[in-house]
This record gives sequence, C-alpha cells and structure tokens, in this order.
Amino acid sequence: MDEPAFRLLVDETLTALADQVDELDPDEIDSTLSYGVLKCLFESSGKTILLSQQVPLREIWLSANRSAWHFDQTDGTWLERDTREPMLPILSKLFTEHLGEPVSFEG
Repeated sequence: MDEPAFRLLVDETLTALADQVDELDPDEIDSTLSYGVLKCLFESSGKTILLSQQVPLREIWLSANRSAWHFDQTDGTWLERDTREPMLPILSKLFTEHLGEPVSFEG
C-alpha cells in the first residue's frame, strides 16, 4: 500500500473510532483527533489511550496502561502484528476497563 492510500485508510479508521468515542460519556472522556492521532483522556483516572499512525511501517500504534500494540492492515482488518488479534476487541476491552461499563467498537 502506498503512503497516500495508507494515510486515507488510517484517517477513515480513526474518524470512525472518534465518532464512536463521541457517543460515550462526554463527561468522562475528552477525545481529540488530529493528523493521524486519536487521543482519549479519561477524566476520572487521568489515563490516556492513544492511537497513532506510523507511516513508514504502515501501522497504527496503540498505547494504553503502559502497554503498546502495533497493528497492520490484513484483509480489511487491523491486526496486532505479533499476536494477530484484531484491534477493535482490544480497544473495547481497554475502554470497558476505564469506564467500568461495557464498550464495543465496531468497524
């Protein structure tokens, strides 16, 4: 995948996720999306979930809870490069843990 196609794909992915985050509790999550980065700050805990594009590697990186995941696009799904776990269930689990209520992201 060339760079423009990758950037477009990441933009579409992060925009869709940002729209879903915006539907969650606005008093608990402060989210910002800009230049290939989606940052979600949880007000009560002060913790952050960060998704960022890594153009040279054609990956999206996720950082949360002192852990990191690296996702590449395979057959229309963002998969963690080492475990091959899909990104959306991992994100759902992280948001559920932070909010204390079920969260399910859809692609």
